[in-house]
Amino acid sequence: MRGIYCFLIGVSVVRTVGAQLPEAADSLARELRQVVVTARQPATRLVGSTLVSRIAGSPLAGLGTAYDVLARLPMMEVTDDEVTVTGKGTPEIYIDGRLMHDKDELRTLLSGQIRKVELLMAPGARYGSTVRAVLKITTKRAFAEGLSASSQTNVTARRKWSADEHLDVSWMHKHLDVFGSGFVARSNARVKGSTVNRLVYEGRPLTIGSRQRTTRPARNGGGKAGFNYAKDAFSLGGYYRYTAEHEDFRNAGTEWMDSEPEIRLNIAKRVTGRKHLAAVYCDREWAGHRHFRFDGNFIRSLSGSRANTSYPDNERRAVVSEEDRDSRLWAGKLCLEVPLWGGTLALGTEDAYTQTALDYRMLNPEVGAYLPSQRTASRQVSLAAFADWQRRIGRLSLSAGLRYEYADRLFRVNGRREDAASRTDHLLTPDIRLDYTFGPRSSVAFTYRMHTERPPYSRLMSGLTYVGMHQIEGGNPGLRDERVHEAQLTGQWKDLMGQVGMLRSRDAYAFVKRLYPAPDVQLLMSPLNADVTLLSLYGSWSRTVRCWTPRLTAGASFQRMELEGMPYDRPQFSYRLMNTFSLPHGFQAVADAYGCSSGHLHTNLFAASWFVTNVKVVRSFFGQTLSVGLSATDVFNTACNDWSMHTCGIRMEKRQSNDRRGVSLQVIYRFRPRRNSYKGEMAADREMNRL
Repeated sequence: MRGIYCFLIGVSVVRTVGAQLPEAADSLARELRQVVVTARQPATRLVGSTLVSRIAGSPLAGLGTAYDVLARLPMMEVTDDEVTVTGKGTPEIYIDGRLMHDKDELRTLLSGQIRKVELLMAPGARYGSTVRAVLKITTKRAFAEGLSASSQTNVTARRKWSADEHLDVSWMHKHLDVFGSGFVARSNARVKGSTVNRLVYEGRPLTIGSRQRTTRPARNGGGKAGFNYAKDAFSLGGYYRYTAEHEDFRNAGTEWMDSEPEIRLNIAKRVTGRKHLAAVYCDREWAGHRHFRFDGNFIRSLSGSRANTSYPDNERRAVVSEEDRDSRLWAGKLCLEVPLWGGTLALGTEDAYTQTALDYRMLNPEVGAYLPSQRTASRQVSLAAFADWQRRIGRLSLSAGLRYEYADRLFRVNGRREDAASRTDHLLTPDIRLDYTFGPRSSVAFTYRMHTERPPYSRLMSGLTYVGMHQIEGGNPGLRDERVHEAQLTGQWKDLMGQVGMLRSRDAYAFVKRLYPAPDVQLLMSPLNADVTLLSLYGSWSRTVRCWTPRLTAGASFQRMELEGMPYDRPQFSYRLMNTFSLPHGFQAVADAYGCSSGHLHTNLFAASWFVTNVKVVRSFFGQTLSVGLSATDVFNTACNDWSMHTCGIRMEKRQSNDRRGVSLQVIYRFRPRRNSYKGEMAADREMNRL
C-alpha cells in the first residue's frame, strides 16, 4: 500500500505533456497547408440514453488494444477477454456496423484505430427483444490507398505461460478494399478449488465433497478473408472466417463422503471444435435520407469431446463418455429507413433457421443405468418484424419502437418429439425513450422496455453429464422463455453520471442443486425458472487533473427472489477506480482498483472481493509505429472467486483459486494501420450466441 501511495505522489509532480483533454475524431493535429485544426470535447457525454466516448486524441488512444480502452469507460467492465456492462450483463458489440462474433477482433483492434465508442443503454426495437445493451465501436477513416498491416504479439506468465500472435493485412485501390487476418494462440490455466455439499439424506446429515487441481492447455487458430466495395452511396461486401480449437482438460483431485477416506480421481477431457462463418451485405442510400440495408450470414459449428474419469486407488471402473455437437444457422436481416413526421422511421425484418444436434454416449454400463446415452436434436424457425421511430424537437428527443417475434421450436430425444420443449411462441414487445438536454453536459433520459430472453441451447438439452461419483449436471428442456419489464432513468451533470434501473423478470432461469433418483446418492445441478425483481443504482465521476485522469464508479444492486420458501435477497455493493497517467518521454500508465461486497445473483451468493489491483505501462516508439506494453493483473492476489448456493435442501460451498495473478508483455507493430473495412452487420445475432 505504501508503494502505491508513493507512486501516486510522484506522478502528481510530473510535468504535463501535450494536450490533456480528449480531441475529436480525425481532428488530431492534422496539418492543412500549415494550419493545425484541433478540437476538444469531454471524454464521455450522455446523448439521450447513449454514452458517447471520444477516443481519438485522448490518452486512451495509446494504451494498446480495444480491451484496454473499454476497461476505462464508464459503466463497463473487462475481465481478461470478457466485456460486461454494469447492471446489464454482456452487450452486443458492433465494429463499424458489423456485429462481432469473435473476441479476437477486440484483441486485434488497436486503440489508436478507434475514433469513438457508443454504449446504448436502451437499444431500440431493431436490435431484438433480448438485447439489453449495445456497444458500437467506430474506427478512424483510412485516407491512403495501398497496403497496410499490423502485427501483435502477447506473452503472459501466470501459473502457466500463454502466448498469441495476430496479423492483419489490408489492401485498398480506388473503390475496392481486400482484407485478411490470421491468428494462432496457445494458452494454459491452472485452477485449484474444492466443493462441499451438505444435506439431509434418509433422515441423517450427509456431507459430499471434492477437491480439484485442474489445468487447461489449449491451442486455437484461424483466418479470415473478405472484401468491401464502396462507390458513392452504394456498398457491397462479404467475408469468410474459419477457426479451430483444441483443449486438453486435466483434473487431479479427490472425492469423499462423510468421514470416509478421500478417493483419488483423475479426469481427462479432450475437446476439439471448428467453426465456419460466411457473411454478406448490401447497403444503399438515396436522396431524402432514405437508407436500405441487407445482411445475411451462415454459421456451422462442430465440436466433439471425450471424457475419462478414473479412480487409481479404487476398483471402480473408469467412466468414459463421448459427445458430438453439430449446429447450423441461416439468417437474414433487412432494414429500410425513411423520413416520417419530422423524424426517421426504420422498418425491417430479421429471420433465422437454426438446427442443432447432440449425440451423447455413456460407455460405462453401471453409470449408464441412470445416465443413459441419448441423441437430442432441435430445430427452430424465428421470424421478426420491427418498427422504430425517432424524432428530436428542440431539446427534447422521442423514440418509440415495436417488435413482433414468432418462434417455432421442435425438440426431439432419440428421434421422439418432446412436447414439453417443443412449442410455438408469439411475442409483441414495445419500447419508448424520452430524453431532454439542458446543456452541453447536462441531460436526463427515461426508457421503458419489455423484452424476452431465450435460454441458450446448452441449457435446454436434456442430456446429463457425469461430474463425480455423487454429482451430475444437466439441462432442462422445459425451461420457459424469460419475460422482462425494464425501466431506467439516466442522467449527467458535468462530470457526474448516474443511473437508476428497475427490472422485473418472470421465468428467469436459475441453477439449483437437488437429489437425483439413482441407486446411490446423486446430486444434480440444473436450471429452472424463477421470478426476480432487481433494483440497481450506479454513479460515475471523472475529471482530468494535469496528467492524471481518474474515473470512479460505485453502485449497488438489490435483488428480491424466493424459491421454495428460501429468500435470495442479499444486496451487493461495488466500486471501480480507474487511473490513467500521461507521463514524459511517451510513457503512459494505468493503475486500477476494484472490489465488491458479498451478494446474491439469482441463487448464487458470491463472496466479497476487495481491492483487486491491475497496472500497466505503455511506451510508443518511431512515431506510434511500435508500441510496447507491460502489465500486471491482480497485483496483491486479492481476487476472490468463491461462491455458495443453498437450494432444495442442499447447501453447496465452492472455493476456487483462479489463475488471475500474473504479468503480460504486449508488442504491437503498425505498417500504415487501417480499420477493418467490412461494413456489414450480423443477422439474427442473438440466435448465433445461443449456439
